Amino acid sequence: MRATSTRVILSCAAIGVGGGLFAAGAGYFAGLVAGIAPMLYGVTIGSHFLPSAVALALLKRPGVGILTGFIAGLVGAAFAPQWILRFLATGLLVGALLELPFFVTRYRTWSPWLYYIAAAGSGLVLAAGTFIALGAEHYAPWFWLLYLSLFALSPVVFTWLGRVIAASLSRAGVARSLT
Repeated sequence: MRATSTRVILSCAAIGVGGGLFAAGAGYFAGLVAGIAPMLYGVTIGSHFLPSAVALALLKRPGVGILTGFIAGLVGAAFAPQWILRFLATGLLVGALLELPFFVTRYRTWSPWLYYIAAAGSGLVLAAGTFIALGAEHYAPWFWLLYLSLFALSPVVFTWLGRVIAASLSRAGVARSLT
């Protein structure tokens, strides 16, 4: 196993801090959405995917999604300590789920479709967990259709956004010495 450079770790930290600040704001927005229009809550779940997606697309290294997700969770929890477990667990889970297809390919291929398969699959896993936790009997079928669709779509949109941000950073030369 190769040693991870300090540059890679600091890059994960910088991406994680930015993602954590975004996640903290998104967490408060999610609370507002849950109170006003709970069927739209799935839109907010994608915000947890952004930091890990940026790190994976920019750095293309094993473990950067998990590390960045964890750091984003720590930063998000600093601004919303009442959700510390939510931020940390979601950051680790999302980072691991996004890295899963790359792990399966032994980090040898970084095809764009792998990002989207991981995001959609992760969204479906989170949707299924929410469906089981909340119980099908509590809401109408139209509610669940919209809710679960947004849970599956939102991570894909935020992963796409993360890849766009990573491409912009790469064009600017941010990761030139890292890849």
